[in-house]
Amino acid sequence: MKTIFRTVLFVSIVAMASSCCNGAKEPERIEHKWTASSFEELQEFFRYSPGKDLIISGHRGGMQEGFPENCIPSCEKTLSMMPTFFEIDFSFSKDSVMMLMHDLTLDRTTTGKGPVEEMTREELSKLKLVDRQGNVTDYTIPTLQEVLEWGQDKVIFNFDNKYINTKGVSEERKKAALDFYIRQLSEGGDWHKFHNIMLSTRSYEETKYYWDNGVRDVIFCVEISSPEMFETYENGIIPWDHIMAYIRVYVDPEMAPVYRKLHDRGVMIMTSITAGSDKVKNESDRRKAYMRDVLAEPDIIETDYPTEFIGIPLDRKTIHEMQNTRF
Repeated sequence: MKTIFRTVLFVSIVAMASSCCNGAKEPERIEHKWTASSFEELQEFFRYSPGKDLIISGHRGGMQEGFPENCIPSCEKTLSMMPTFFEIDFSFSKDSVMMLMHDLTLDRTTTGKGPVEEMTREELSKLKLVDRQGNVTDYTIPTLQEVLEWGQDKVIFNFDNKYINTKGVSEERKKAALDFYIRQLSEGGDWHKFHNIMLSTRSYEETKYYWDNGVRDVIFCVEISSPEMFETYENGIIPWDHIMAYIRVYVDPEMAPVYRKLHDRGVMIMTSITAGSDKVKNESDRRKAYMRDVLAEPDIIETDYPTEFIGIPLDRKTIHEMQNTRF
């Protein structure tokens, strides 16, 4: 069964790239959809094939000037310009509602202050989101349920459980967050009806905890950035057709044998350049860095700024031609 991929284009990619780079003209409305209506379609989307185009993933929902991270309008803006899937983050409110929020505090991304969990959903909904340039926007913090309902027939989501890797979070709190995810993904849970969800996990133990508690109809985004990590999953109980491999910031030539083994097992590999090329300040230099990331040929590139990849070739044939002509 093939993953649903519907694209309606009203302007050319070249025109979009020019508009994006010049910042002069708002692009015309375009609607791109990558989604899955069953787990089998989700598996197909993340199954490696040597002919598949590279995929760009929007970290924290993607962001642009005036469009904050982890915000439905920001996701809509990105999807109006290009196909992508979104990594998103959540924090609990005081009344135990999951809100779209990367940090466990409000200071960096909103007009509020202090821990998210000290305010109710109603109180949080009155705050305004701030973009990366520090501009206060008219956008507010959505709940996870609102995001899921919005994205059900539009996009695939990669859930990142921030309670697992945030400093200062107790082991009890981490386990409570894991168990909450499990309840929501299990039959009768609020997320069970959605088939467009993958989970980022920080270790084999965490992945196995989900698996042992019956979470089976998701793709796990797991770190495999060393031969030892590969062997852990190779010898573990999680089937390879439930895995997408995060290989860290860049494609490492010394890891080529591991990448081949992953591809042989149908596993796609993903770099996350949020701590790499995304940090290059100069726009021209950053675009060159993005081109190098593409030529290194991971299967998926996760970036804070997905629309900056508009106009960069992502099809394998062109990438291979460019690789062959490099000096």
